[in-house]
Amino acid sequence: MRYLSLVFLFLIVGCMDRSSAIQADETNPDRLGLLNSNLGSYEYTNSDDFLVEAVEESTIQGLTPDVILPQPEQKIIKTADLSFESPDLLETHKEVVLLAKELGGFVSSDRFGKSSRQLYHNMTVRIPTKNFRSFIDEISKGVSYFDRKNISQRDVSEEFVDLEARIKAKRELEKRYLELLTQARNVEEMLNIERELSTIREEIEAKQGRLNYLKDQVSMSTLSVQFYKYTSQTGITVSYGQKMKNSLAGGWDGISLFFLGLLSLWPVILGLILAVWLIRRWLRRRRRKKLLKSQKAESSA
Repeated sequence: MRYLSLVFLFLIVGCMDRSSAIQADETNPDRLGLLNSNLGSYEYTNSDDFLVEAVEESTIQGLTPDVILPQPEQKIIKTADLSFESPDLLETHKEVVLLAKELGGFVSSDRFGKSSRQLYHNMTVRIPTKNFRSFIDEISKGVSYFDRKNISQRDVSEEFVDLEARIKAKRELEKRYLELLTQARNVEEMLNIERELSTIREEIEAKQGRLNYLKDQVSMSTLSVQFYKYTSQTGITVSYGQKMKNSLAGGWDGISLFFLGLLSLWPVILGLILAVWLIRRWLRRRRRKKLLKSQKAESSA
């Protein structure tokens, strides 16, 4: 009995040590997770949920690298309309042509004209968009006053992206119809598919043409440059007598232009004179016939 009581005593003390060790391990989450995983019945505790929420919050706050989507390039069409007086038209014309070449552009149109009081040059210049401002700055250096200086910018980014998307969709549709064409069972189906393909290709070409035009306008800016020179002195600094003289000169120029215009219509004037002469001749003959008839009637009476 003494030995049995000693054995029971040792068993009770061992069980108490075992339970205290397990209670100490339960305060350690890693140990608890390891034990439960070994048992195959691990479950998240409140502390585990807190860790998951902390990781998600750190991700949202940027502890992990953010993914930045690339922004589409902005498409801007730039145009300008410039008008100014120049003391020397030939020199200004030469400067504009040389400046356009230096900046990688060209002159697309060049027109010289003359009015009753002005000599003028109208030029259309195409300049790479990156040199648009440089061209305007260089032109402005020799100009004291602009009669007209209009600079405009038009954003076509939305239309650009829309056209590219539509062209891509039409090309995909074209591929599908080409696949159907290889699977056509008779001539009628082939003709119907080819008709649809023709329509789709026309739409692609139209949209591609519009897209190419926008690309050209975006890459090359258009500037209208007009410079002129008066053939007679005008302006607010001119005296009243000089203004009267200029008005008389302008009136004489107007009359000259009128007569020159009449001379340019000489075929019409000659035709009118000939028509009047023929009508008068026909009227004279008619009068003579009536007169002869009346004389004969009187003689017979």
